[in-house]
Amino acid sequence: MSEDTKDRGPIDAGAKEEDSRYDIALRPERLEDYVGQTHHRENLSVYIEAARRRGEPLDHVLFCGPPGLGKTTLAHIIAKEMGVTIHTSSGPAIEHKGALAALLTKLAPRDVLFIDEIHRLSPIVEENLYPAIEEFEIDIIAGDGPHAAAYRLPLHPFTLVGATTRTGLLTSPLLSRFGVTIRLDYYPPEDLERIVVRSAGLLGVPVEREGAAEIARRARGTPRIANRLLRRVRDFAEVRGTGVVDVEAARFALERLEVDEAGFDEMDRRILSTIIEKFDGGPVGIETIAVAVAEPSDTLEDVYEPFLIQGGYLKRTPRGRVATQKAYAHLGVPMPEPGQRRLL
Repeated sequence: MSEDTKDRGPIDAGAKEEDSRYDIALRPERLEDYVGQTHHRENLSVYIEAARRRGEPLDHVLFCGPPGLGKTTLAHIIAKEMGVTIHTSSGPAIEHKGALAALLTKLAPRDVLFIDEIHRLSPIVEENLYPAIEEFEIDIIAGDGPHAAAYRLPLHPFTLVGATTRTGLLTSPLLSRFGVTIRLDYYPPEDLERIVVRSAGLLGVPVEREGAAEIARRARGTPRIANRLLRRVRDFAEVRGTGVVDVEAARFALERLEVDEAGFDEMDRRILSTIIEKFDGGPVGIETIAVAVAEPSDTLEDVYEPFLIQGGYLKRTPRGRVATQKAYAHLGVPMPEPGQRRLL
């Protein structure tokens, strides 16, 4: 899946450039300003403080979880808290070991190297990364043919921070080399409400608690989506309302955006209705669903399915995806009798 597809997420899919600009502006710089993920945040503060006291780089860290939960933000916070520079790249961008060597050799002591979509590193690049993160050395080949010579180039000790939406695609050797693995979970509405209020303050948007709570409730447990919805609600509030993001403005804007009370957008409803109406509720394979809704299968797996499954609207079986009773109820479709459905 392309980075554009991964980053866009559900709801307002065409605003990647605007999202990037605002995401950076709204990104907290310190752990104390980071809202949510309390357990992980507290543990990470201990690891950072211990590394600072010893004057060592932080152990290598892997962040995993669905898009939009704060993996990139936490990588930047680590660098800020450690007082070092962060160097960012992505798995697909590191095309060969020369590109990897160029990244590694410019790292200063204790710097952070952040690799997004780290599961998409090529096997050759991954193999060359192992000595770098274990021994802080990298093998360099100079010359060609019989005159070629291999050198082991020392590197400054650094911290590798990886981010992935597909932990299962990481190889075991790479996964085992991370000293800290943090899986980010969807945020409860109360944390998202705090994020919306904070973001509104940074954007200079007047917001009432009830309006922030309405946005948070429909944000699919994802801060990136909460901030995106806040900006769209602000637009409607300024043009069609009083300029204040209150509950009426939020509901009006979200209805215009076709975001329902469960946080579903048009694609979520299309996925569930396709399974229910075209395939008798399932089981049906992910590739078949992808063709039916005209979306790549990896987009469905990375962006849409995690929320639907964790919300109890969809389940996976060995034979494919199955819509649950909760999905039928949400769409207002009568649940068929057990004898009318195909046996799983």
